[in-house]
Amino acid sequence: MCGRFGLVGNENELKRQFALKKIPDLFPDYNIAPSRSVLGIGRFEKDGREARHFQWGLIPSWAKDEKIGYRLINARGETVREKPSFRSAFARRRLIIPASYFFEWKREGAGKTPYLIRLKGQDLFGMAGLWERWTATTGEAIDSCTIITCEANEAVSELHDRMPVILPEESYGLWLGEESAESPAVASLLRPVSAEQTELYPVTGKVGNPRFNTPECMEPAAV
Repeated sequence: MCGRFGLVGNENELKRQFALKKIPDLFPDYNIAPSRSVLGIGRFEKDGREARHFQWGLIPSWAKDEKIGYRLINARGETVREKPSFRSAFARRRLIIPASYFFEWKREGAGKTPYLIRLKGQDLFGMAGLWERWTATTGEAIDSCTIITCEANEAVSELHDRMPVILPEESYGLWLGEESAESPAVASLLRPVSAEQTELYPVTGKVGNPRFNTPECMEPAAV
């Protein structure tokens, strides 16, 4: 799964990698937890890509209660095209969620140790996501999102059996709608990045507290 990640890339690199003309106000966020606001990139208008903020935890448009979002922070890549909660968004509202790294916990003895996972030599990458707009009975509209996961690669599987789908940079256009959701090329993106591209290391147990949000979240744990 993907239940916590960080985004600390600078504005210029975000614009370059994701071909954006501008981005909304953004500050380093070292420990992003579900229900928080996250940056998402999509094709919301016909004139190109745009970055917006979304609430993490997808609320289907037909939901009666926004609390369903707490259960839909992730969507399994193997079933995302068929599940009622996700199939409409997969067909029409695919999203890229930028990240610098994500966290996963490894059971060691009686406890669990958090690990930071990132791509070698890269400050940023794009995770495959979906978004929806839900309207409350009060008329308030909430834009929310989910992160698509896949089977973990050999490196991450030492910690967990799932990981986020990390999109190759050259596939961003394809994911954002250059081809139909039914295209085999789109489905082929829902796979793990190679273990050779991945690096991970243990970090402070403080990251278990979502209110802990400092650069220490990124630092290797003292041995």
